[in-house]
Amino acid sequence: MSAADRPDAKTRMLARAAREIAPGMVVNLGIGLPQQVVNRLASDFPVCLHTENGLTGIGPVQPHAKADRNLIDAGGAYVSTIPGSAFFDSATSFALVRSGRLDLTMLGAFEVAQNGDLANWKIPGKFSPGAGGGIELAQKAARVVVLSTHTDRAGNPKLLDRCTLPLTARACVNRIFTDLAVIDVTPQGFALVELADGTTVNEVQEATGAPLTLPQDIPTF
Repeated sequence: MSAADRPDAKTRMLARAAREIAPGMVVNLGIGLPQQVVNRLASDFPVCLHTENGLTGIGPVQPHAKADRNLIDAGGAYVSTIPGSAFFDSATSFALVRSGRLDLTMLGAFEVAQNGDLANWKIPGKFSPGAGGGIELAQKAARVVVLSTHTDRAGNPKLLDRCTLPLTARACVNRIFTDLAVIDVTPQGFALVELADGTTVNEVQEATGAPLTLPQDIPTF
């Protein structure tokens, strides 16, 4: 059984990605897997979470029975507020993004290239509502990390030598968290940083569609 098939693979990935957030950061959580990171943070963790539809200070995602139907993030998840939360219009929200005030953004991905190119908004032939705020988030945040399964549903690599899908932004990704590994984008290409517990280097190499630099010692998460 591969790491991607293990029931705790996503849980482990989300928990590891949450440790990327440092106290005092202003962080945007993108649609999909990144939205779930908020529930991996301690309730008293000192971070300012941002969603581009107009909220800073985001609390845990709420179950449907307890949700405020008027309070959603950019991906439509029912979120909660915390002391100090602020609401504002889209113009103010994107002024925050465009002025470089985000320390970190976490985004989903269909493909990531070894030079950091990101494709996460369009698969030709399938419906897409548009790129939305993803282009500006990927270009303007101080640091961009991706949360994604290592392969698609057909088992094809999502980490490639070059993207085949329409790009969201070029050379923007710094780090990738998958169900198999943590991988950095370096000037030399993909570099393995950590392995998911129970995963082998061979598994990661076979699931990666580009060369992968290996460290001498590889910690696990």
